[in-house]
Parts: sequence; C-alpha cells; structure tokens
Amino acid sequence: MTKTYEKSAEAIAQLTDEQRRVTQACGTEPPFRNEFWNHKEPGIYVDVVSGEPLFSSKDKFDSGSGWPSFTKPIDGMDGVTEIRDTTHGMVRTEVRSKHADSHLGHVFPDGPRDSTGLRYCINSASLRFIPVDQLEAEGYGQYKALFD
Repeated sequence: MTKTYEKSAEAIAQLTDEQRRVTQACGTEPPFRNEFWNHKEPGIYVDVVSGEPLFSSKDKFDSGSGWPSFTKPIDGMDGVTEIRDTTHGMVRTEVRSKHADSHLGHVFPDGPRDSTGLRYCINSASLRFIPVDQLEAEGYGQYKALFD
C-alpha cells in the first residue's frame, strides 16, 4: 500500500504555535534555539504536517548556522519544491514540502563541496524525527536500508 501525504485541517490543528508560524506563515525560528540544530541520532526527518519524508540524518551536517542543515532531500526533488524568494531585500530559494506545501526553510549553494555543494537550511519546527528503530512501525520501512 502506498502511503499518501497531505495537508489536513486536523494536522494543522495539532501543530504548536511555533510549528504553525513556521510552516504556514513562512516563519523562521531562532538559530541554536531549535530542536534539531545539533541532533545527531540516525533516522529520517518528515514534514510535521503531512509526514512526507524529507531528509535523512545521513545527509545532515553541522553548517555552523544554528539550524539543521542537509546536503540533499531524502528522495531527491520528489518531496520538496524550490521557489524563488525575494522577501527581506534578498534573493533566496525557499524550500517547501511538495504535498503539504509547508514552508521548510531555504537552500543555499554553500554546502560541503565533497557532496552536493548545497545547504538545505531547515527549520526544526517544520520537521518530525523518526529514529531508525521506529521506521518500520511508523510506516517508513523502505528507508531502513539507508542505515544498514
């Protein structure tokens, strides 16, 4: 059975005020004061709204920015959308989840050169973490092979 990922009124109602501000109103949480900036446990990060898989801890790195940073999305561009963002007097590339349209953060071309060269700078408030030992139980068993 294929899992479906979607935004629902129920899912939005379950969000904390900070999760709602970040994912639904394009907010940004403070650097170094968010749940996953220094998180090192193996597993995957999914959209807090829809549950769609977004990033793997295997692609996470310490960018020094104070936000969780990844070199690439877990399924390539299948789970994310990139949009030109000209707010705040600068040109950036916003990253949103494909199915729930949650604001996740931004992608920058200053990531590790020995990988993709990209830094997906993501708000912790837009993510839910699934540890490796819970992937099967949570319906994400296909990602277990990433950690074998």
